[in-house]
Amino acid sequence: MVELKTLNLKVGHGIEGDINADPISPRQILIVRNEDILDLSIQPGELRENIVVTGIEFDNFIPGSLLTFESGAAIRLTFHCEPCKRIAHLVESLKSIQYKRGILGVVIKSGKIQVGSNFQLETNEFPALSENPYQRFLNFIIKIPSGKVVTYKQIIKGMGVDNSYLRAIPTYLKKTSATDYPVHRILDSKGYLITYVNQQKNQLEAEGIKVLSETDALGNLNKNFVDIKDYLWEDYTLYLEYRTHI
Repeated sequence: MVELKTLNLKVGHGIEGDINADPISPRQILIVRNEDILDLSIQPGELRENIVVTGIEFDNFIPGSLLTFESGAAIRLTFHCEPCKRIAHLVESLKSIQYKRGILGVVIKSGKIQVGSNFQLETNEFPALSENPYQRFLNFIIKIPSGKVVTYKQIIKGMGVDNSYLRAIPTYLKKTSATDYPVHRILDSKGYLITYVNQQKNQLEAEGIKVLSETDALGNLNKNFVDIKDYLWEDYTLYLEYRTHI
């Protein structure tokens, strides 16, 4: 990470030049209050935040808020950044930094911001995303339209979690398989069907998705898969929804 005087925020991307920028992620930007950094005796940048702001009361710094800068650039705050092992050496305990690690956000209006920029904070402008990753998983997959599919990797990005959560997706699928959520529209990262998703092949074909078969050297059926490029669902407006009061 490097310290900059100016950031260029881009809708459908995040921060220009950021290696982690992603259009479908709800964690494009991490914003931290300067007051919390001072309280924790931590230097700016050590929490791996992108922006430090000052002048916001702790009770008003909440997910669902809208930050609008004087340039017109705007950020929707989505959910609190979870304390993790990467910063454990900075504090006495991860519990002590709960809700002080900063709030993640999505760029909803492009523009440049710089050190010293003024901004306006409006609370409760958007629905706050759940702090629970499994709930964000459910909120993501319910939006997958009929006739489209997503992969494990897309789900990870859409949930706003680390790649380590790839191991959790099978557990989430099994937990959700008996519900009405469209888990049959989920494929593994290579496009293969999931063996423990009931009637997945039939359900996909009923929605007009062509399921292909892969055979082994002896001609025996090995795996079923979908040509991802033909049916992949990508919605770059996922977190750019209208404000709650409109």
